[in-house]
Amino acid sequence: MAFFLFLGLGLNFSQAQTVAPRLKAADLASAYESFREPAITHRRFTHADLQPLIQKHAIQFQVHSLGKSVLGKSISALDWGTGSTKVMLWSQMHGNESTATMALFDLFNFLEGQGDMYQDLREVLRSQLQLKFIPMLNPDGADSFKRRNALDIDLNRDAISQISPEAVILKNARDDFEPDFGFNLHDQQIYYNVVNTPKQATISLLAPAYNEATEINGVRERAMQTIAGMNELLQELIPGQVGKYDDAFEPRAFGDNIQKWGTSTILIESGGLLGDPEKQEIRKINFMILLNALHSIATRNYIQYQTADYFAIPDNGFQLMDLLIEEMEAPVNGNWYPVDLAIRRREIESAGGFFYTGSVEDLGDMQVFYGMETLDASGLKYQEGKVFPTPFESIKEITLEKAMELLRQGFMAIKVKQGSPRQLHGLPLVVLKSSDTFSGGWTTGATPNFFLTKEGNYEYALVNGYLIDLDRIPKEKFRNRIY
Repeated sequence: MAFFLFLGLGLNFSQAQTVAPRLKAADLASAYESFREPAITHRRFTHADLQPLIQKHAIQFQVHSLGKSVLGKSISALDWGTGSTKVMLWSQMHGNESTATMALFDLFNFLEGQGDMYQDLREVLRSQLQLKFIPMLNPDGADSFKRRNALDIDLNRDAISQISPEAVILKNARDDFEPDFGFNLHDQQIYYNVVNTPKQATISLLAPAYNEATEINGVRERAMQTIAGMNELLQELIPGQVGKYDDAFEPRAFGDNIQKWGTSTILIESGGLLGDPEKQEIRKINFMILLNALHSIATRNYIQYQTADYFAIPDNGFQLMDLLIEEMEAPVNGNWYPVDLAIRRREIESAGGFFYTGSVEDLGDMQVFYGMETLDASGLKYQEGKVFPTPFESIKEITLEKAMELLRQGFMAIKVKQGSPRQLHGLPLVVLKSSDTFSGGWTTGATPNFFLTKEGNYEYALVNGYLIDLDRIPKEKFRNRIY
């Protein structure tokens, strides 16, 4: 408990001569493990899934409806704390950006805790801050796990016209509450990197501009100082994997305008982290940096940081690919040419979940890009795959070992009698039901379904953009579909 003793001294932090130290990473991690919301285990959840969780907190939080979405779903706010500094946090403005929403429910559990080693911290937060949380601003988008709302409007481009009821709700909430600080919580594509490095930008931060000149006033400066403190913690958690989001002024965006309207606004973008497809580790990181930031605001810890600390955070890049194949021999008009291939796999929503669809993004000299996986294909030649001639009854007949045996014989695709197009499967094969042929190739826009051979021997298979070493049983979990 000694870690938190300094919090219970009754200091007036606005007048304190010394700045309170920031929270320790180990204690924040321990808090997460103690208070993680067990009902949320993956990043796809619906408005209905959250309602019992919201009501669970109605005893210690003030829970109230702010209004309804285009399709009539309630948008709720949860209020906590009695302090004079007001902080508003809103998440899932984009329906498929749910990482921070998970972390907010973990944070709710933490704030409700009592009688433990964190009690002094809670009391400081409660006495210094008034918190307003809007955990799901775009429930219609969340239910279909898509970015835009039911009007197909990007809510983050509707701050001025306020065509959407959800935009009106957020603007009214800000105007009625008049927060001193705001946290605009988003997810970004996994292909963002820390510029000119192979590292994913797992978290990107921004103090949005309030005008075209991207000037710094006191409001924006406080956001920058708070971010600098967040980055200090993040460099312990994910060293070298923090980027600074582009601060070009967007006159229609909520972040930019809320900054302009006088609220020190902090954008958090959750990107990718290898081995964390459901973003549960990034959820933990969100919990830790949000709790740290709230403590920093409550204690005015942020005043120790300078705007130079903020600008020292490297910029975001957009240079990551799922797979880079270097120096593959590609055939054109009887000749072979060494080319690099840059491949990405994108998530596509389906009734049974989601699947990936691979695509060749670019080719030629790809040295400005980085691969989450890279293959030196020098001496390897492109080879089209074949369809196994005898149909199988269903994909249940094909084990992983059988699939690998087919691939080693040059068969990339099989046909099945049972099954339906878009049905999901986990085989490293192209599975056909409504067609006898499949698409593949190495040119831009093509689905990367082909083999790499050396002296006539099959060395690697690319199936929907997944790279498979034919000498090894793959450990990767495939998310493919029947065609």
